[in-house]
Parts: sequence; C-alpha cells; structure tokens
Amino acid sequence: MSEPHWDDHADWWQREFTDGVDPEYVEQIIPLALEYLGDRRDVLDVGAGEGQIARAAATEGARVVGLDPTASQLELAIERGGGPAYVQAGSDGLPVADQSFDAVVVCLVFEHVDALEASLAEVVRVLRPGGRFLFFLNHPLLQTPESGMIIDHMVEPPETYWRIGPYLREAVTVEEVQKNVRVRFVHRPLGRYLNGLLEAGLQLVRMEEPAPPPGFIAKAGEYEHDVVQTTPRLLLLVAEKPELRSDRS
Repeated sequence: MSEPHWDDHADWWQREFTDGVDPEYVEQIIPLALEYLGDRRDVLDVGAGEGQIARAAATEGARVVGLDPTASQLELAIERGGGPAYVQAGSDGLPVADQSFDAVVVCLVFEHVDALEASLAEVVRVLRPGGRFLFFLNHPLLQTPESGMIIDHMVEPPETYWRIGPYLREAVTVEEVQKNVRVRFVHRPLGRYLNGLLEAGLQLVRMEEPAPPPGFIAKAGEYEHDVVQTTPRLLLLVAEKPELRSDRS
C-alpha cells in the first residue's frame, strides 16, 4: 500500500473536523489552546491545517502565522480568513527566524511525522526564551493502534473494557479511518515524546489528559459506556523554553 498524503484527503478532514463540526475541537482542543496560550501574542501554529486554532488565537488578539505542508488546506485557511498569515512548510524546516515567537502550537501533527527530533529542534529554535510550546497528541498509550472498547460476551454478565494495543513497539500504520480515507500514523510511546522535549531543551510545565467532551459522547452511541467516557483520547503537553540566565560574578 502506498503512503497516503494529506492532499488526498484534506477534504475529509475539512468536512469532518473543522468549521464547528467536531465537538472535540470546539469543546476541548480550542479552549485548551486558548487557555494555555494566555496572553502570548506572537503565535506559530505548525500543521495548522485550514486554520481553526490559528483563527481562534487571532480572535483573542494574537499575531498568528500558520504553517502547513498541504496546499489545499492553506487555500481554505486563506479563504476563511480571520487574521492569521499562512505559509506552506513542513515541521522539520520552519521558514521563520530564530526566537521569533513566544508560543508554538502543534496539534495532532507529530503522530504523522517521521522527523520527530528535527521537528522538536525547530520548535525550540523559533521560540523566544520563556516561550511556550503546546503539544497536542492522540493519547500515545490509550489510543495506540489496535486499542479500543471491547465487550466480552464470553463472561456473564458481559464485561466491557478498554484494550491497549502493543504500546512499547514503535510502528507506522496506515489506518482506514473512513471508507477510502487512509491516514498514516507513527506510534511512539509517551516516553519518546517526553524525553524528546527534555533533550531538545524544553521544560515540561503541565500535562492534561481530558475526558472525551460531552458533544463527542453524544454523537456516537457506542461511546456512552463509562469505560470510554473515562478513557482520554487527547494528551496535551505544555512545555517552556528556559529563560536566559545572566552571568554574575
């Protein structure tokens, strides 16, 4: 099977996850992004897609640049407007100056990227000292490939539980997320991401594992079970680039 490209299914992403359609973005991801961006005013959104996080940050008064490698995503982002500027680029070669942003957002991007260390190094390069990195991921443990809700009818009464796939094994998979829509995922254990942040020179200041939001639960009846409602789909790591220390004699 050939590797799928975002250009092949950008319309699926735009239709299913943007413009207020997806409750996980509306009720959870965008509010968390705005909360942890705070009053930071120069924001880089890496893997911005059609720009929904970038637009939300711009609405709060930030100066935002959105980067994405997919031309059709950027075309729609520019059409939808809202204030951000957009540039076509990948995450491992950001076309912006050193220390030019006080916040970088990467949302549901690095689990599709091979060049993790190079991409993290680029985040650090473009952040100012004291700058903040908001790193959203599909939860690397609980959303591992082959994970999901299981109803075991071999016991009485039937038992419902959340199955974890092969967590420690790093792997690339191509999943059919919808008919004729195949998405490439790079699974890494959580420790790979945490150690990557530390080795890049960032300091972890906060971790969030929110429960699926009510709108998501309401849209899909199979997710009404308590096992799913208490199993996070999203992980947010908030890290900061250390302030420069002045030498004192």
